[in-house]
Amino acid sequence: MTARRLRASLKGWGGVGAMAVACALTAVFALVLPLCGGKSGDGSTGIGGPGVAQGTQARASACTSTNAQDQSLNPSGDESGRTVAAIKKRGYLSVGVDQNSYRWGYRDPNSTKKGSDLEGFDIDLAHRIAQDILGSPDKIRFHAIPTNQRIPAIQSGQVDMVVRSMTITCKRLDDVKFSAPYFLTGQQVLAPKKSDITGYDKSLSEQRICSADGSTAYEKLKADKDGGGVTASADISTTVPNQLDCLVRLQLGEVDAVVTDGALAASQAAQDPTVELKGNRFTTEYYGVAMNKTADDLVRRVNQVLVDYRKSGWRASYDKWLSPTLGADSESAHPPTAKYK
Repeated sequence: MTARRLRASLKGWGGVGAMAVACALTAVFALVLPLCGGKSGDGSTGIGGPGVAQGTQARASACTSTNAQDQSLNPSGDESGRTVAAIKKRGYLSVGVDQNSYRWGYRDPNSTKKGSDLEGFDIDLAHRIAQDILGSPDKIRFHAIPTNQRIPAIQSGQVDMVVRSMTITCKRLDDVKFSAPYFLTGQQVLAPKKSDITGYDKSLSEQRICSADGSTAYEKLKADKDGGGVTASADISTTVPNQLDCLVRLQLGEVDAVVTDGALAASQAAQDPTVELKGNRFTTEYYGVAMNKTADDLVRRVNQVLVDYRKSGWRASYDKWLSPTLGADSESAHPPTAKYK
């Protein structure tokens, strides 16, 4: 029933009575309309079957800064979906990674491996995904992607996924889909040991701060500056394509501090003994594998890989790459619990 027909049918009922009926009917329409149609947004019929869209309306606006990591799809080992089938037919996985993040995705010049292959925590995960989907960890092609090009690389089809210390956020979920989280971290401040900077606090006043373009670090810095927070008087204009470039700027004295993920900052501090982490992390963030918005089947398949990887493989990779800088008993030393929509 249209609003016009509804108003016409209410003529002569009396002001209060008509308004009450209209409100009641509006409430009924609001409750009934979300239940129309048998399929959920991911193309499945949903747990309740046709006609039962449990929580669908709530989910559409449910993403917040505290639960963005819980928005992924349920895991599945099914490989008959369009995206996974195309990858299997092609014969290799195309993955966007970093090649400059020490212990995450980098080339070790002292490696004995032929060609100085990429190594690190994210690289191990990418190899595991290729192993489980294609039967070999080597059926993979890596593409070095700058921080600010991660989403465009996915949307353009340049890569099937990005495994590159990429934080799951509600804003990014508008552009890509994420797997369940595979690592817990948070933003921290990196500065010279001799610096008077003590953390993400008033000691950053009037300091020059570097962050990566398109990073959650920059978003936090800008929000605090615009809102009159601790960075209100700071200069945050220095942004770089790759977060490692901030370390170079710091070493050259062009900036006074760097804000980036604590896990990455710890690795940078391991590379340069003249810098250190200042204060504790001041945000809670989770890394996820990013994929195309249309690749539901690949998201589910990767989530199944992560289910198995958490049981066997994840901790061994952590101990090898990250334990030396983050510690064997840090809050990041265990894979985060996965929750799904």
